[in-house]
Formats: sequence, structure tokens, C-alpha cells
Amino acid sequence: MGAVPRPSSRAPFVARAAELDALSAAVERARRGEPGVVLVGADAGVGKTRLLTRAAELAAGSGATVVWSHCVDLGEVGLPYLPFSEALTTLRSQHPAVDETVAARPALARLLDAGTPADDEQSQGERLQLFESVAAALAASGTAEAPLVLVVEDLHWADPSSRDVLRFVVARLRAEHVLVVASYRADDLHRRHPLRPVLAELLRHPRVEHVQLSPFTEGELREFTTALAGAPLLPDAFESVRTRSEGNAYFAEELVESGLDDELPWSLADVLRARLEVLDPAVQHLVRVASVSGRQVSEPLLRAALARDAADGETATGRSFDAALREAIAHHVLAVEGDGARDTVVFRHALLAEAVASDLLPGERVGVHRAYLAALDDDPALGSPALRAHHALAAHDLPAALTASRAAARKAARVLAPAEELRHLEQVLALWQAVPDAASLLNEDRVTVALAAAGAASRAGEPDRAVALARKVVEGTASDPMRQASLRHVLSRYLLGTEEVEETLAHTEAALAVLPEEPPSLDRAWTLAMRARAAMNADLDELAAEVAAQALDVAHRLDAPDVEADVLTTMAILEVADDDRAAVLLAQARERAVEAGDILTELRCWYNIAANRYYAGRIDEALRVTADGLDRARATGLGWSAYGVELRLFRDLVRYVLGDLTPTETTGETMPEGSAPQLSCVQLYAAVARGDADALARGTALRRDWFRDGQIALISGGCSIDALTWAGRDEEAVALAVELVDHLGRTWSDYFLGRIWISALALAALADAAEAARLQGAAGAGQVAALVARGDELLEAARTTAERGRPRGGRLGPEGRAWLARAAAEHSRLTGEDDPALWEETTRLFDYGYRYEVARSRFRWAQSLLGAGDRNAAEIEAAQALEEAEAMGAAPLADAVRALGRRGRLDLPGVRRSTTAVLTEREEEVLLLVAQGLTNRQIGERLFISAKTVSVHVSNVLAKLGASGRAEAVSLAHQRGLLEV
Repeated sequence: MGAVPRPSSRAPFVARAAELDALSAAVERARRGEPGVVLVGADAGVGKTRLLTRAAELAAGSGATVVWSHCVDLGEVGLPYLPFSEALTTLRSQHPAVDETVAARPALARLLDAGTPADDEQSQGERLQLFESVAAALAASGTAEAPLVLVVEDLHWADPSSRDVLRFVVARLRAEHVLVVASYRADDLHRRHPLRPVLAELLRHPRVEHVQLSPFTEGELREFTTALAGAPLLPDAFESVRTRSEGNAYFAEELVESGLDDELPWSLADVLRARLEVLDPAVQHLVRVASVSGRQVSEPLLRAALARDAADGETATGRSFDAALREAIAHHVLAVEGDGARDTVVFRHALLAEAVASDLLPGERVGVHRAYLAALDDDPALGSPALRAHHALAAHDLPAALTASRAAARKAARVLAPAEELRHLEQVLALWQAVPDAASLLNEDRVTVALAAAGAASRAGEPDRAVALARKVVEGTASDPMRQASLRHVLSRYLLGTEEVEETLAHTEAALAVLPEEPPSLDRAWTLAMRARAAMNADLDELAAEVAAQALDVAHRLDAPDVEADVLTTMAILEVADDDRAAVLLAQARERAVEAGDILTELRCWYNIAANRYYAGRIDEALRVTADGLDRARATGLGWSAYGVELRLFRDLVRYVLGDLTPTETTGETMPEGSAPQLSCVQLYAAVARGDADALARGTALRRDWFRDGQIALISGGCSIDALTWAGRDEEAVALAVELVDHLGRTWSDYFLGRIWISALALAALADAAEAARLQGAAGAGQVAALVARGDELLEAARTTAERGRPRGGRLGPEGRAWLARAAAEHSRLTGEDDPALWEETTRLFDYGYRYEVARSRFRWAQSLLGAGDRNAAEIEAAQALEEAEAMGAAPLADAVRALGRRGRLDLPGVRRSTTAVLTEREEEVLLLVAQGLTNRQIGERLFISAKTVSVHVSNVLAKLGASGRAEAVSLAHQRGLLEV
């Protein structure tokens, strides 16, 4: 299928070879299954459309499917999803695979204007389904033989929802045969333009390319004007064009076509106006009316608007309209594009439309807007409610603007465009006082509109705005206590989203004091449900359980499965004494969510069931649940929803705990940028265990996200501490632990449960440092004492956290108990006692399913047994640790076990107990004395050799071990089993 035609220019295509090559190369990459996005930015008139047209012609000529779409300037709101609905409408009519995709994905019905209104609970999930469906439809349109090239013009005018879809599509690019090319006017992007942050985000994606067009150079301009005029311009004429146009292609074209009259004004707008003045008055009038609608307007609407325009009715009807339009086309002012059924009148350039519109007097402009409004009132099918609202506002017809804005909000809700819905509703609220009888016009009061706006704000990701609007709603109904009470649970839901727990408790208490217990009502059920959640978040577990039971009873009596699902989930989280009972409650909640068709609550249940099984130590069950939950999320198009991402996090964590350290396969998926830090930090567990060379760098890169998400700070920080310890950078590891605890203490509380894990890891680093210091004999005694003192504090912090930071129910789970035991065992190693019984207990506690930590604890147990003189038992534990480490691919752990085997002369598979292949006997003797803190002179006296000879031996040892100094050489030799002290 060839390109949908754009307005043709008489101007030739010259220069731009590099830019054209970049676009052509992107098309070929899409043909190979390497999708991408090219953003083309330039000032107005520089030649974006001309470049895209030429690139589209070449792509279509090579067999690509080229589809054009555009964004329109309707102020801040815009038309939701316009470029994508245009593209899919075109593709659906011409591409069978797309029609099949539309049939298989009902969410696309909303985009194609066949949807139903959304509600707060479902629209977030449905919106993600819609986005997934758009991406699937685009993917279905491209093949290796005919890749899809979607051209989106005027991205600077894109509505918020279209910007969201573009970001989503970019994040989903995998191996589709799709290329998206989007152009924007760089000179329109003021500092607060909403496209600016979107561009910044998109340009960080590896599949996004940026093409920036500059004005013509002098040589390019000379080539351009020569091709336009058919011959080189005279020097004075060319200089005039060069000076006036400054390389702007469109300005230069207009100057050449004007005949280069010396009397021509210098501004482009004046040049354009001058060329319009030669047209017939009827044509001028048609062009002026068209300009008020922007760059383009549907042909039927323009015809109808001219018919209603009181200034010149004769030019608007019958053949006179067609004649005027034909002349405007002949003079290359306007063009018509479309397929006959959906014809659109388009200005040859946006600058031309802007120049004509800016020449209208204020009264003329208002009159034309009124004509458009009248035309739309006569036949609403000629335009959308948003377009009617636009013209009504510009025509100063406030009642019409009010009703049109409300209709536009409903339309935005149907197509799941909450940002646009919110803007329209805010416009309604702004007009309310200025329009008499606004409530009767809309058949609803201001409270209802404000409540709808709060819901739109919540769905648009503006929780603070949702709270502000809902607060005003509650305040505004003080004269009607019953209605106010019924609205408080709505406010409470939004307050919980912003963690305003105390205010939620206050509002729900006030509502329950008014709402009658009998007969049961949904308002009371939801109020109780929100109060239970608030009490749970406030750690008022007894109150939460009591209120949740009341909520469940009301929900049962009303047969309200959505309320039941919510309450059962809360009750399951509160059920800490019996993990199996909690799992049953969550399964019931999931069933009720399915019954209610509430997919988001269903996914929340899948996540909580996985968490329940994991924290109960049922790791195999947790893996199965995460797999099933992810399958459900993907099947409903919600694989990257909030709980879809949480399930992915649990999947990676559970795989690691079970000893599967292989990198996560994404099955071709590209994670959204917002989810990347979360998933990357969880994948650090396995990366550190594998010994990936870049693991520490990856953890460091996540530091920028610490303040955004405490969980990212905890996991990436903890994994970095572990990586530093494996690298022998003990001091850095402990310093990072101190910094991390301080950060999370301020973010969460002093006794966050993850502190037990961090304390255990920091104690391990201190213990390693103490072992190295002890090798120095008396010289290291002071350092050992200082390290033990710091370790005492860490162990006390871990124990205090276990007492004061306990989860609900007052008991640590299997993982918490295991890490607390390891902290005690590491402290024992730090003090030099290294009690085998503590390591045996640690190994036993981790054996609930934490395969990697069982192997690591078994390694330390073997070391402690060796120190206690039980070589046979040490050999048994070390052999098991080595077997597990090798099976998992845990290279650092396997190396550590082998080093222990060499150091302890243990009989382990693949471990040679002789050290002669590394250090000579004399080098071992020298290194042993170095470990005791002796100087070169003292070592020479002890071994009856010169200090100079000792220096040579020390240098050889440093080189063989790759150490930078004597202390590091001792530590490395001890770790590798090359030094027996």
C-alpha cells in the first residue's frame, strides 16, 4: 500500500541527503525486524513535510506500507488519540491483519468510537489494554516484505493521550516491522511545553533516533532556488532571497514565486498576505474561514460554515463554493486530501494558515467561530464535541461552551483519555458561575461534575488534584449531610492513594456516623472498606480487622463482589498468624474480583498470593503463582500494569532464591522506562551471585533512583554491599551500609525490617576485614578491636529491629529469622570465635528454600569447622557448598570454597592442595612474615638474607597476586588458600 498523499509542493527536493539516508536506513531496519522511531524536529518552514514526503515516497516505492496521521491545534486539550485513531481507521480498511486484531481486542472499540464510559476502578486497566492493543495493531500491519511506516505530523500539537500512546509504543518495540516517524516544530517548544519532557524521555531509548533539520546553507539554497526558477537567479536576486529567507525553504519558495519584487515586504507573513490579495474576493473569504480552523478542516464542515457565515453567504453554496475552492487549490494555497468519503481541506503550509488567521480582525474571527458553531449545531456529525467546545469558547458563547465541554469530557471518558476528560471538566467548572442555569443545561449539579473531575484526575495520574477536587466536593455538600457522607468514601480512596491515612480515618468515621446501618448500602460498604485499609496502614490492626469484618458482612448482603474482593484482600494481609488461612482469603478475593470483572483487583490478589507464599517460605508455590499471575496479566494486556510489574519482580526474586541465577529472559519484551529501575535492581541479586563484572556498576547507576523508591534503594544498595564485599572492598561496603541505613531510616523508619539483611551483609564485610587484620598479628590488633566494636553495634541494631520492626503478628518470617541468625554467625566470625553451631543454625534456617544462601552458609560453616579442628566435617560441608555453587553458576562463592579447600588442605573436587604452582617456598616464607607485620630488614634478619633480596621476593609476590600493596597481598593469599596462618 502506498503513502496516503499529503499536500504536494511545487518545490523540488534538494539537499537533505544525510537526513533522507537516516530515514531510509530506519525503514530498512524495520524491514529486518528492528523497529524504531525517528523524531524530526525543525523550525516552521524549514522543510519537515518535504523531507517526510520524499522519504515516504521512497519507502512506498520499496514496498513499505506508509500511513500518514496528524495532530491538530485545539489548545491545551486536543482530540484524544487522533493520530492513532486516524492511522488505525486507514489500516483497518486496507489491511486484513489489522481488522482481525481489532476484532480480537475489544479495547480498540473505544479508539474507534464504539466504547462505553469508563469508571475509576476499571479505566486504568482498560487504558493499558487499549495501549497494548494499539501496539498490537501496528505490529500486525508490518511485515518483512511491507514494513509499516507511520508518519505523525505536528507532534507539538499532540494531545496528552496521544503522547502517552507514543511513549508506550516506543517502550514495546521488540522485533516488529514498524517504523514511526514523528515531526514537530522546534520553535513552538517553549520552556513549559508538554512535549519537552516526552522528547527527553523518548530520546533516551536506544531505538529512537533524532533528526534535526537546519535552514539551508548558502549552497543548498542556491541549488533550491535554481530548481524552483528553472535557472540560476541573478546575483542580486539570490542575495535578496538569501538575506530575507535566512535559509528557510518555505520563505525562499514564496519569495521566488512572488517574482522578487523589490517592493515586497521583508516578513514572511506579509509576503503570504500579498499573494492572497490577488485572489478573487470569494476565494479570499473561503481561505479566511478555513484559516480559523487551523491547518486543516473537513470539507463538509468548511462548506457548512461558509453557508452559515453571514458575511458572504453567496460564496458558500452550490457551485460557488466548489469554484472558490478549486481556485484556491490552483493557486497552491489549499489542497484536498482524503479518499472521497473523508475529504479534508488543508493549507499548503501551516505558516500560511497562521498568516491568514492573524490578519483577521477580532470581530471577524469571532464571527467565523460562530459560523462553525452554528454548522456543528445543525449537524453534530460534522465534528467532535471537543471541536464544538473549541469554537464555542472562541465565539464567546458560554452556554454552548459549557454543554460542549461536558459532552467532550464524556467522549474523552469513552475513549479512555482521562487527561483530556479532566481538562474539559475543569473548563465546565470554570464556566459554571458565568452561565445561568448551568445545572439545568447539563441536567446535573456542580458537585457531580466536580466528582467526575476528581475521578478523571485520579485516572490521569494526578492524585493530588483528585484529592483537592474531592475535598471541595465534600466541603460543598455540608448542607446535605447524607450526600456528604456518601461522598466521603470516594475522597477516602483518593486520600489512601496519597498516603493521607489520618485524614482517611477521620472522613470514614464521620461518614459512618451518618450512614445508616440498615438497610445496607454500597456507600456504607465502601466506607467500611476504606476505613479498614486506612486502619491497616496506620498499624491499627485490631480496628482494621473489626471494620473489615463489618464491611464484608455488608458486601455479602448486597452481593457486591468488588467490595468483597477489596475487603478480603485487606483481611488476608491482616491474617498473619496463619499463612494458609491468608492464602485462602486471597483466593476468595481473586474469585470475587473475577466475578466483578475487576481485573486490577484480580491482579492485586495474584500479587498478594505470591507474596503470601514467599514470606511463608513456600518458595516453589510462590514461583507457580507468579507464573500464573503473569500469564493472566499478559493475557489481559496488563503485563506492565502496576501489579504486572510487581509480579515480574517477585518472579525474578523467587528464581534467585531457588538458585536459578541465569539472566532473566524477557521473551522479546522491552520494559517501560518507569519500570526499568525496579526490575534492574531485583536482577542484581543474581548478577552479584554470578559475579558479573558490571554488577557493582549497575548497582551504582541505580543510586539516582534511591529517592524515588525506597525499595530500589534497599535492594540495589544491599546487593552493592555484597558485591563490594566479594571484591574485597570491605571498608567501602560498610560505609555504604551506613549510608543506606541512614537514607532508609529517614525514608521509612529506624526499624525497617530490611535493616536485618543490611546488618548481616555489613557484618560479613567487617568479618572479612578482621580476618585480614588478624594476619598482621599484633600490628593488626587495634584494627580488629575497632572492627569488633562496629560489629557489636550492627548486631544490636539487627536484634532491635527484629524486636521493634516486626511485621504484623509480631513474628519474623522464615527469611527474617534466617538473616538474623546469619548476622549473629557473622558477628561470631568477626570476633574470632567463629562458632560452628551458629553457622549450622544459619544453614538450617535458610534451608526453607533459599538455595543460594544455604550454599553460602554451608561454606562459612565449613570454615568454622576447619577452625575448630574438625577437618572431616569441614570437608563434607565444603564439598556440598562447592557442588551447589558450581551447579548454580555462583562463581564468587565457588572460588571462595576452592580457596578454603586449598587453605585447609581439604579434599575437594578439582582443588589442588599444593601451592607451589603459584608461590615459591621462599615467597611463602616471606609472605608469612609480611603477614606478621615485619619490615624487609626484619624479614631478612629472620631468613638470613639481605633486605634487598626480601624486596625482590615481595615484588614477585605482589605481581603474582595482582596486589597493590603488602596488606592486600596477605589478604588475597589468605582468601585463595595460598597462605596458612
